Amino acid sequence: MKKNLTFILFSIIFLSLIYAAFEMLVPAQSASKNIEIEIPRGATFRQAVDILAGERLIRDKKVFLLIGRLTGATRKIRAGYYSIWLNMSPLDILRVLRRGRIIEYEIKVLEGDSVYEIADAFAQTGIISREDFMKLSKDPDFLASYNIDAPGIEGYLFPDTYLVPKGVRPEDAIGLMIDRMREKYSGTLLDKTTAIGMTEAEVLTLASIIEKEAVVDEERPLISAVYHNRLKKNMPLQADPTSIYSIKSSREKITRADLQRKTPYNTYLIKGLPPGPIASPGLKSIIAALTPADVKYLYFVSNNDGTHNFSVTLGEHAEAVKAYRDKKRMKEEG
Repeated sequence: MKKNLTFILFSIIFLSLIYAAFEMLVPAQSASKNIEIEIPRGATFRQAVDILAGERLIRDKKVFLLIGRLTGATRKIRAGYYSIWLNMSPLDILRVLRRGRIIEYEIKVLEGDSVYEIADAFAQTGIISREDFMKLSKDPDFLASYNIDAPGIEGYLFPDTYLVPKGVRPEDAIGLMIDRMREKYSGTLLDKTTAIGMTEAEVLTLASIIEKEAVVDEERPLISAVYHNRLKKNMPLQADPTSIYSIKSSREKITRADLQRKTPYNTYLIKGLPPGPIASPGLKSIIAALTPADVKYLYFVSNNDGTHNFSVTLGEHAEAVKAYRDKKRMKEEG
């Protein structure tokens, strides 16, 4: 009798294991088709299983739940959109859920990118249209929610590579970039900001100009010094990139007409810093804006190789400009 009970018990366990293996290893469907499954924010593992069962991706919810508990998948499930093939086994689907492998879009913000270029990057993902991005970028309520004292979010989106989950609110995706900037621009950098008597917005504005002007890292503190010295002397900054901000791409050639165009940002026609940043500055440019080199330079001109010639007097600058033009003419003729 005892042997019979043991055999029956062993048979039940063996058959249960066979059944569980079948339920977890054999796909519920055979079609080779990809679908997207949304797991809402705050959903429990059991609710996620109900969603999967509703799409006929699993046959036995109890078995799936049991295996989920045994593997620790029930502790936390990541909300978002999951890419699932209909012919995946329930075990493979469980692995996808455990790893939180939701659909994410890669958005790259490069150093020196303007808000217009970032808007295009967002539009390509479908998260938000370019037009709606630009509206949101200047929305007073949105700016206030992040304590941004500037005309818009320009300069507050830190250069980095971001993985943005599908279905995320545009406000949250943009907020991620603002939070990254505040994470980098913190601590001793904020202390330095107060020490030199500037605001966060002013530093980011100056840093954005440095970002657009500098090619060689070693020159960032020198370029910063030129602008700091000009601000102290109440001289126009005369930063070429400010003349075309919001007018045309920085990849286009800056003309004499651009330098004479009247805009709130054109530092050839206004004194002091423009109303806000003109691009996304990287950390090196932010640090340079806070720690200019101890030099008396007031001018600089390109050497046509990524470096610049720095001058203290207008006479020295005139000679450097002549040398630049002569070199450029020779290059064009040769």
